[in-house]
Amino acid sequence: IQITSLVNLTATASSILLFLSLTPCSPSHLQVAELYCSACECALCEDCMLGHQEHPKVPLSQALEQHRSSLQERLGAIQNRLPQISDSLSFIREILQQLTNQRASIEEDIQSSFEDLHKQLDVRKSVLLMELEVTYGLKQKVLQAQVDCLARGEGDLMASCTQTEEALAGEACVASLQLEQELQERLGELAGLGLPCQPEENDQLDLLMETDGLRKSIHNLGTIVTTSAVASQSEAMGAGLEQCIVGLPASVTIVTRDKSGGACKSGNAILSAEVFTPDGSIVDGEILDHKNGTYEFVYTVPKEGDFSLALRLYDQHIKGSPFKLTGAKRRGKSPGQKKKGSKRASSALGTPRRKTQNPIEDDLIFRIGTKGRNKGEFTNLQGVAASSSGRILIADSNNQCVQIFSNEGEFKSRFGVRGRSPGQMQRPTGVAVHPSGDIIIADYDNKWVSIFSSEGKFKGKLGSGRLMGPKGVSVDQNGHVIVVDNKACTVFIFQPTGKLITKFGSRGTGDKQFAGPHFAAVNKNNEIIVTDFHNHSVKVFTPEGELVLKFGSNGEGNGQFNAPTGVAVDINGNIIVADWGNSRIQVFDGSGSFLSYINTSADPLYGPQGLSLTSDGHVVVADSGNHCFKVYRYLQ
Repeated sequence: IQITSLVNLTATASSILLFLSLTPCSPSHLQVAELYCSACECALCEDCMLGHQEHPKVPLSQALEQHRSSLQERLGAIQNRLPQISDSLSFIREILQQLTNQRASIEEDIQSSFEDLHKQLDVRKSVLLMELEVTYGLKQKVLQAQVDCLARGEGDLMASCTQTEEALAGEACVASLQLEQELQERLGELAGLGLPCQPEENDQLDLLMETDGLRKSIHNLGTIVTTSAVASQSEAMGAGLEQCIVGLPASVTIVTRDKSGGACKSGNAILSAEVFTPDGSIVDGEILDHKNGTYEFVYTVPKEGDFSLALRLYDQHIKGSPFKLTGAKRRGKSPGQKKKGSKRASSALGTPRRKTQNPIEDDLIFRIGTKGRNKGEFTNLQGVAASSSGRILIADSNNQCVQIFSNEGEFKSRFGVRGRSPGQMQRPTGVAVHPSGDIIIADYDNKWVSIFSSEGKFKGKLGSGRLMGPKGVSVDQNGHVIVVDNKACTVFIFQPTGKLITKFGSRGTGDKQFAGPHFAAVNKNNEIIVTDFHNHSVKVFTPEGELVLKFGSNGEGNGQFNAPTGVAVDINGNIIVADWGNSRIQVFDGSGSFLSYINTSADPLYGPQGLSLTSDGHVVVADSGNHCFKVYRYLQ
C-alpha cells in the first residue's frame, strides 16, 4: 500500500513540477518561473529575483529533471525492496497462522486432557459443583432479598409520587384536603424509609483449580509454555563449532535472545541440531535445556571428515548456521578400539559356552540399497516396520518418503511428497503398520504423526500441537498408537482418531525419565519397550507408564550399549536391540538378561537405526550409515 502510494505521489509531484514551469512563481507575479533557487528550493521569476541574487540558481527545467531523477532513484530503491518485504510478509503470515493453529491445537489438547481426567475428577467435580451451588445460593439469597426490598421501596415511592402528582394537578378543595393530608403523611414515611442502598454482598465467584487426583498427584494441571527467542538474534559458541574428535563428545552452547538482542532467561525454546556427514547422513546428538535461556548440543562424529552443523530455532537458522567443522582422530594409537572390534567379533560368533546357552546362529541373508534418491535407494533411512502380509516398510528420512519391499527384498512401491502440509513429509523417522493395514509415520520436523492407507493415501494426522519431535512409532494390542517424542523425552499414547489417551516420561536420568528416546516396541503383555538413547538403556513400562524393567549401561561389553536405537520383540518375549554407537545388534530375554549378538561380522553395520521382525521370522535393520537395510536369519 505504501509503495503504491509512493508511485501515485511520484506522478502527482511530476504534474506539480510541470505546472510550476508554466505558471508564475507567485499569484502576485505575472512572470512565468524560469529559474530554480537551490538554496531556498523554490521556483523563481524575474519579479522575485531581487531576494535571491546571491543564491545559487539553475534553470528550472534542470531542477525539475534533477528532482525527478532523485525521486525516481528513491522509488527504484524502494521497489527493489518489494520482493524481500513480500517474502517476509508471507513468512511472518505463515508463522502467525502456525501460532493460530498452535493455539487451536493446545485448546483442543486442554479440552481433551480434561475430558480424559473425568473419571479421576468426577468426585471432586461433584464437590466443587455442590460448593458452588451452596456459595452461590447464600450470596444470591442476600442480594436477591436486597433487590426485592429495593424493588418494593421503588414501587411504593413511584406509586405515592404518581398519586401526589395527580392530586396536585387537580383543584384545591375541601373534598381533597383529607386525601392530601394522607399523601403528605405517606410521603413523610417513605422519605424516612431505610432502604438497603449499598450492596450487602459481592459478585465474586472464582475457581481455583488445584488438583492432585490423577494417579498419585498432579500439583499443577497444565502450563502454557513459550519464549520470546528469535533465531536472527540467537547465537552459538564453543569449540564444537569448529572441530571435534572422532568418538569423543563435542559440545556447543546456544544462547537464545529476543528481538532486541536481550538474553532470554527461560527455557523451552524449540531447537533442532543436525550434524551432516560428507555423504549426507545425519549424526544424532542431544540438546540439553538449561532452563535459563541457554542450551547445550552434544554430539559425537563416527569418522574423520568435514561436517556441517545446522542449528535452528523454530525451524530458522541462528546466527552463523550452518557451521563448518572438522572431525579428526585422536592422536596416538587406540588400543581400546581394537579391543572393542575383537570383542564384538568373538561375542558375535559366540564361545562354546554361550552357544550352549543360546543356539541363535544368525547370518546375513541379503542387503538392499545404496545412497541415492531413486527407487531402492536411500538417504538416511531411519524407521523400519514389517507387516503380517509380508511387506517391509522403510522410512527414508532425507528423501521424505516411505519405500515398501517384499520380505524377499523386491521393491514394491514408494510414496511421499516433501512439504509441511497435511499428507506431506518433512523428515519421516518412524514407521509402523496398524492391524487395520494403515501405515503410521512419525514426521520429526513436521511434529506430527501421519496416517496413510496401505496404498499410501493420506487419511489423517495426530499429535499436531502436542509433539515436539516424534522419532519412533508402534502399535499396542488395543490398536493404540505409541509415539516416542525424542525432543520432549515423552511417550504419548493416542487413539487412531487422534485422541490422547495418556503420556509419560520427562527429560532426565531417572528410571521414568529419558534422554533422547528413539524407538519403541510392544510385547504380548502390552508392555511398552523404549530405547533410551543417551541414557544407554532399555526401559519397559506398563500402558499406564509405570516402570516394569530397566537394563543396560554405557559400554562395549555384553548387555551394554552406546546409544541404543531400534527395538523389536519376538514371539517368545526376547528383546532385540540395535546398538547404534557400537554398530551391532544384541538379543536379550524378557527379563533383560543378555543372550547373544546377531552375527553381522561378514558385512558390518554402521550406525543401525530402526529394527523389526519380518512375518517369516527374520530380523530387518536400517543400516543408516551404509544407506541400506539388511535382513538376517533369526532362529529362535
